[in-house]
Amino acid sequence: MNDIIVIGGGIAGLSAAARLAPHAKVTVLESEEALGYHASGRSAAMYEAQYGLPTTIALNLASGDFHRDHKGGYLSARGILFAARAHERNIFEAENKAMKMNEVTPQEAIDLVPILNPETVAFAAFHEDAFDLDTDRMMQDFARDIRAHGGEIHLKSPVTAIDKPGKWQIHAGGQMHETKMVVNAAGAWADQVAAMAGINPLGLTPCRRSMARIPAPRGHDISNWPMFFGTGERWYAKPDAGQLIVSPAEEDPVDPMDAWADDMVLAEGFERYQEMVTEPVERVTANWAGLRTFSPDRALVLGRSVEDSSFVWSAGQGGYGFQTAPAASQLVADLALGHAPELEADLVTALSPQRFA
Repeated sequence: MNDIIVIGGGIAGLSAAARLAPHAKVTVLESEEALGYHASGRSAAMYEAQYGLPTTIALNLASGDFHRDHKGGYLSARGILFAARAHERNIFEAENKAMKMNEVTPQEAIDLVPILNPETVAFAAFHEDAFDLDTDRMMQDFARDIRAHGGEIHLKSPVTAIDKPGKWQIHAGGQMHETKMVVNAAGAWADQVAAMAGINPLGLTPCRRSMARIPAPRGHDISNWPMFFGTGERWYAKPDAGQLIVSPAEEDPVDPMDAWADDMVLAEGFERYQEMVTEPVERVTANWAGLRTFSPDRALVLGRSVEDSSFVWSAGQGGYGFQTAPAASQLVADLALGHAPELEADLVTALSPQRFA
């Protein structure tokens, strides 16, 4: 029998399982044939500590040392740049204040990203303390930690039923697993997992976000360009393996699914992007989409269920899964194991599923 079963092999599930594995026999159940198949495998892979709600920022900051130092660290320099049009001054200033950006001149912005259009970029801001995250290595390290402590990871094991005649009985991948505790880290499917377990769903909303990869603008070495955004996050672009990722930054509610990019949404995003740059989008080399899943108040949900303390939530990451993972997973492990949380009590309360009771 397992002490703890973690449902979901994305960053939320793997990080929680890695924290739990030194203290309990842990098994991770992942429905797909690879870890991080859905949202975790389709992340923009950035660490920007000031990005998100106050509770998210607190988790980001608490995760910083891990991102910088653990196993050599997972960060590399990138920076972020905001570019705004003339009529967007108010929202531009609000975003700069919220994210503690430094305003720069349009020419300084063009020096950083030479394809920005001087005719449309009226205001700009830059922040160097934003970093690429090596998300693949982080997930591999968490998986190694799980296995090093005797934990198991089962791929191609979709959960089909959950019962509790005494202990939890989880039917997945043609097997029945018995366990004392369940950690629900099923991402867009977390409410469905809860319903199978007889736990009230939280009202999580999966939202599609599309991305496309385009060739680097001709004649430009983009390797040191920052990630750059339109004001109001109407689009963003980021260097990636010698090409540019461009996203329309949409947030369209959808059912849990293996998401794909919507051609019309991509086209509209390209139009917004091209308004701010001098180089047209002539070719797309790849496109995809992921799901960002939000709780009703858009904050993460971390902790024991009010209805059954042996059912633990790690859900509602909303696109912040990787950058919050070190602190979020430690909190989930502390609460699951009955340890005093390292985070402040007010933050623990603000993230608890009890707020929806």
